Amino acid sequence: MDAKVIVIIGFSYLYGLFEVVMNLRQRGKSTVTTSGDKGSLRLLYALITLGYALSFAIGATRVGRMAHWNVFFAIGVVTVLAGLTIRARSMLTLKQYFTYSVAQTENHPLIETGLYRIIRHPGYLGQLLVFAGISVSLSNWLAVLLMMVPIAIGYGYRIRVEEDFMIEQMGVSYLSYRERTKRMIPLIY
Repeated sequence: MDAKVIVIIGFSYLYGLFEVVMNLRQRGKSTVTTSGDKGSLRLLYALITLGYALSFAIGATRVGRMAHWNVFFAIGVVTVLAGLTIRARSMLTLKQYFTYSVAQTENHPLIETGLYRIIRHPGYLGQLLVFAGISVSLSNWLAVLLMMVPIAIGYGYRIRVEEDFMIEQMGVSYLSYRERTKRMIPLIY
């Protein structure tokens, strides 16, 4: 196995550990008043696991390998760093209102500052960039496809569940916010 694949796998484990630690840390701090997850977190975890397994399985082979691995490795690393930055900024903006499950915490206002001023789901955008960067760094077009398709399906479902929940909890103010912003890509989506 190539050393770059080992580095990518190692980094992926570190990123996963970061998310697990943040999840455990957040659980002890937030006071959830209403939950509306509808199994979206479990589905998302399952699809992320599937994406990783498929991507690394094909990425460790030469099938689908693209030339110029060093270039794709560098692009992947930059994409991961951009994703981590966006993810961390979204978590810091939400502060005590950040939760891993779709839930409303006590006295939860509608956050419209930071990246939330222009997009509704910057944390998910950050994570998608991390996963895209990891798969791109494998320099294998099949690895990118096998990573991103299941993960995109998971986030698509999660976003629908979360937006329905936010409309139910915050009503007209969230509908108005939704009209002013895009889901994840400013001016596009």
